[in-house]
Amino acid sequence: MHAVSYTAQWMAAARALESERDDALYTDPLAHDLAAPKGFELIDRYEGGGLLPFISIRTKYLDESIESTLAEGEITQVVLIAAGMDTRAFRLDWPESATVFEVDHGPLIAEKRRRLDALGATPHTDRREVSADLTGEWLPDLERAGFDPAKPTLWIAEALTFFLTEEQAGGLLELLASASAPGSRLAFDILGRALLRSPFTKRFLDTLAADGTPWIFGTDEPEEFLTAHGWKITDLKEPGEPGAGEGRWPYEVQPRSRRGANRLWLIRAETVAA
Repeated sequence: MHAVSYTAQWMAAARALESERDDALYTDPLAHDLAAPKGFELIDRYEGGGLLPFISIRTKYLDESIESTLAEGEITQVVLIAAGMDTRAFRLDWPESATVFEVDHGPLIAEKRRRLDALGATPHTDRREVSADLTGEWLPDLERAGFDPAKPTLWIAEALTFFLTEEQAGGLLELLASASAPGSRLAFDILGRALLRSPFTKRFLDTLAADGTPWIFGTDEPEEFLTAHGWKITDLKEPGEPGAGEGRWPYEVQPRSRRGANRLWLIRAETVAA
């Protein structure tokens, strides 16, 4: 197993490519070095299907989720689940009161630290590394790093549910809800179920599966799915809509009434008890 997963590498490469655009949605000066060794090669391997614009739109959407939530002043702790080579702690402006927890498996955490140290990177906030096995009991590791379950939290789960079964994705949402004080928030993305069966995405999905990173879970009823697992959606968008990359998405946004359309959901939610 690679210390840095394929997903972490090609997402970093995608952020580097976005940063080079004249109309970049964000700038990530660290991404190029964090994409090694195969990030740009994987971008070429997974080309097509709107992958690059989606990563850019999703990144911006989650950036804005963090910024707008922290600006309200009620939440000061942010948890990045399966953080990979994420650099938000280094590239966003953070209030002095904020603490960011980056959760991922130990070898990736260590390799990321080595690269960031070599680049002389300095976080803009109180950044806590949390080495944890996300397939096991990881909340105790998070608490040992200083996480306070009595305080409201913003959870960020970027490009994570794709790789889980429906049961695992539901279990993750329930776990986060159980560790969330009233007022906690969640921002993440989910695939539409139809996308996993579409002939237009078959080649891309087959390539992911061949590389050992298959996309598994999707839903065409995100509101119902989140409600069943302890969360209420406060914002639901698809790429190309206002506030979600309008003008940058190369495909027409389909009306919700159209059944069987390929969809990618960008979601903000709050705990049901909030």
